[in-house]
Amino acid sequence: MNDRYGDDVLAGNWRRPRAGQIPQVPLEHELVVESAIDGFCGAVTGWDRGSVTLEDRHRRERVFTLDPAAFLIDGRPVTLVQPVHAPSAPVRTASGSLAVPDAPARVARESRIYVEGTHDAELLEHIWGHDLRVEGVVVEPLGGVDDLPRLVTEFGPGPGRRLGVLVDHLVPGSKEARIAAQVAHPHVLITGHPFVDVWAAVRPSAVGIQAWPDVPRGLDWKTGVLRALKWPMEQHEAWRHILGSVRGYGDLEPQLLGRVEELIDFVTDLDGSGS
Repeated sequence: MNDRYGDDVLAGNWRRPRAGQIPQVPLEHELVVESAIDGFCGAVTGWDRGSVTLEDRHRRERVFTLDPAAFLIDGRPVTLVQPVHAPSAPVRTASGSLAVPDAPARVARESRIYVEGTHDAELLEHIWGHDLRVEGVVVEPLGGVDDLPRLVTEFGPGPGRRLGVLVDHLVPGSKEARIAAQVAHPHVLITGHPFVDVWAAVRPSAVGIQAWPDVPRGLDWKTGVLRALKWPMEQHEAWRHILGSVRGYGDLEPQLLGRVEELIDFVTDLDGSGS
């Protein structure tokens, strides 16, 4: 059997071998590799300049950064590098869209997407960051929707200056739904998902749990989740764990995916053609 950990833990820095000792392997489709970080094993389905997409035997895709010695082949550390020739198949981003290789970030549009908090904004950047930069769309956290009507007025939406808003827990009869109903503007789209918090828009299987727990009314939802799951960490640490578990759009619930795509289309379709 191959010993991925080396022969002698006392012989130098056995956790981080020197770069010259790690072979470089060109990327190619269907090459089977294993993540040295968490053991995810899959075949290469695409890549760009800084990341690679792997698909495991369950057809689950995840995106990994092309760091030195970040992968294993037959139990041995390797550094995946760009092939001499461009990949024969199009590369997809974490959101599932076709990547635009080496595309510079577009100058930011006047249009914006507002989300409720920093976690929502970080999740959108994590999955849709490439798309947003190509389209020149900025995402800003609101810190809650209580002042949404005032914030919309201050933004001043109009032709060429659209505003999309993603709201948590946007279900009939909720406080969020009542606030959203106060805003009616042809250049504003308010949509949302049914989850109390964006944490729950991450599929439980991606985080390694069976389901997000039910939290009693009156108890802060995130506090209740940490208690129920017995996670010995603060909320910001829990979020880093959750976000780090999300490797692609397949790790998110479709109720969130569809709404984000709808908002991106809305703020970039400035002529109203829908194309």
